[in-house]
This record gives sequence, C-alpha cells and structure tokens, in this order.
Amino acid sequence: MSLWLLNHFSTFTLTVVTVGGTVVLAVTGSVLLRRRYPSLAEGEHNDMVGVTLGMFGAIYGIILAFVIVTLWTQLESTQTIVATEATDMALIARDAAAFPPPVRARLDGALSAYVHAVVEDQWPRMRAGRPSYGTTAGSFQAVYDVLQSYEPKTAREEVFYEEAVSQLNDVASQRRARLTMAEQQLPPLLQVLAFGGAIVLIPLTFLYGMRKLRIQILFVASVAALIGFSLLLVFVLDRPFAGELSVSPAPYREGALAQYWTP
Repeated sequence: MSLWLLNHFSTFTLTVVTVGGTVVLAVTGSVLLRRRYPSLAEGEHNDMVGVTLGMFGAIYGIILAFVIVTLWTQLESTQTIVATEATDMALIARDAAAFPPPVRARLDGALSAYVHAVVEDQWPRMRAGRPSYGTTAGSFQAVYDVLQSYEPKTAREEVFYEEAVSQLNDVASQRRARLTMAEQQLPPLLQVLAFGGAIVLIPLTFLYGMRKLRIQILFVASVAALIGFSLLLVFVLDRPFAGELSVSPAPYREGALAQYWTP
C-alpha cells in the first residue's frame, strides 16, 4: 500500500493529505471534546497534563528523530551504492579501450545490455518493491564471460585487464547491496512506535485547556502539523527507490556510460 501511494501520488499531494489530514482530525477532536466537556477550558488539570505531555513529547521526539535519521542515512547509503556501481561500470568501459577491437566490441555490447537491463527492467521492479536478481543475471554474466575468455597479450593489456576484473568484482558487490537496499523497510516495531505514538500524543493536547478557543486550536494544530510532517518524512524515506525523493538511475546514463544510450 505504501509503495502504491508513493509511486502514484506526488510528494506535495502526500504532504497535503498527511499533514492537512492530521491537523484537521486533531482540531476537530479538540473542538468536539471541548464542547462535550466545557470545564476543560478552565485548565484545572493543566499541571498534570502539561507534565504528561512534556514527558510523552520528549520520548516520542527522540523516537521520531532516531527513525528519521536512520532512514535518511539509509537513503544516502543507497545513493552511494548506485553511484559507485555506475562508476565501476564506467571504469570498465574506459579500460576496454586498451583491448583489441573485437574484444572491446563484445565487452561494450555486454556492458550496454547490463546497463539497459538495470535501468529499464530492474529499476521498475525495485520501485515496486520486487527486486529480482535474475532480471540482470544473464547480462551481468555476459560481462564476466567476455573477460574470462580474453587473454591479454601485452603488459599494457594485462594492466588494464586486471583493473577491469577488479572493477567488475566491485560491481557484483554493489549490485547485491543495491538489491538488498531495495527490499529494506522500517521494522514493524518502529512503525508501531512512530505512528502509534502520534495516536497517543495528539489526543493529549486536547486535554490542555485554554480559555480562548482560537489559542487552543492554534496549539493543537501546531503540534499536529509537526507530528504529521515528521510522519510524512518517515513514510517518504522508508522506501529508497519509490516516490519523488527516490534514488535515481541517472548515474547509469552519464559519463562513459552515456555512449550506451545514444541512438
């Protein structure tokens, strides 16, 4: 469900729905409770409610901060993995210039097939949360086959051959890491703490009585907006390959790899 929402709605739309919905529900609940219990406006329980609200707010704030920082770090790590894999592929393409023309042509063909498979076939699967190793397995093995069947004839070719093999091994490592990150999501316990905490904290603000209704609404709406925006960050950052803030496949189209996308 979360993947479908991220892939079918813009971040702006999700912001309006999440933050706006949280504020509307909180304000509505506060107004209804105030009408049901007019004595709340007197603030006779504000001392107790204030202490409880402060304690819960501090604990919930720490939990949200931990979750958001963790997810942001995960997103940055995924971007680094993608950039590193694309860079290693580009280095192999450059090293291939030192090989004989027939070998270079075969290697370029295998690299082109792999790059296209990653962007056109595997990326949509990762956006949908269904990454598959088999999607690029054949094209990736083809790159290995070219290098394994080639025997360098000169010292110059041997140097570039060793570099290409080393870079290809790094690509294999980054490829596995990328697919692993595509399957990652926030553990259920942290999801309960992040979203369940809002269900506990926001209603507590209803009990903090203020004589003027406008001040009460402003107070409740401010807390609800802050919590709603924090939950939006958790929701958007949880899936690094889905949504508008997702990791882009652009590195596979740039630099030395751009030659594989020209008509």
